[in-house]
Amino acid sequence: MSYSTLDIVRIADRQVKKYKTRDPYELAAALGIDAVVERGFRLQRGAYISIMRNRFIFVKKDLPEYMKRIVIWHELGHDTLHREEARASGGFQEFKLFETLGSRMEYQANIYAAQISLPDDEILEYIEEGYDLQQIASFMKTDVNLVALKNDALIAQGFRFRRQEHTDAFLRYDR
Repeated sequence: MSYSTLDIVRIADRQVKKYKTRDPYELAAALGIDAVVERGFRLQRGAYISIMRNRFIFVKKDLPEYMKRIVIWHELGHDTLHREEARASGGFQEFKLFETLGSRMEYQANIYAAQISLPDDEILEYIEEGYDLQQIASFMKTDVNLVALKNDALIAQGFRFRRQEHTDAFLRYDR
């Protein structure tokens, strides 16, 4: 199914309100994910798999904690938005987060991660104080690309901001 950015914002906001958490581990449990498992992946950052109605998120164990959280939010986006596609395909593997060119589902999962992880009021406060995306990402201990995607979500909600570029070049595993 295809979702608009505004649809994803509404879905994510409903989950935060219903489960009263933005913590990815707590949210995974509340949403019925059977397990969040750390693995020694060489290249991929994470994976979402649904097997016979059992749902699992795998995350690369040697990532920094902030990146593990982003990967889990992203995989929760797949669970929430793309569960049927995951069942049909045997799961999703994430090699390059934020590389969304040509991938509707990856972009949608990233928008979900941005909306769940970055509260509107906190982002708007930083913007009103004149901070740029890099500074906001630093203050919120997250990735600048996630903040740029949050900007897209705020635009979808009617805020008049300039679209921001986001890239995945620094997130690549070229080993």
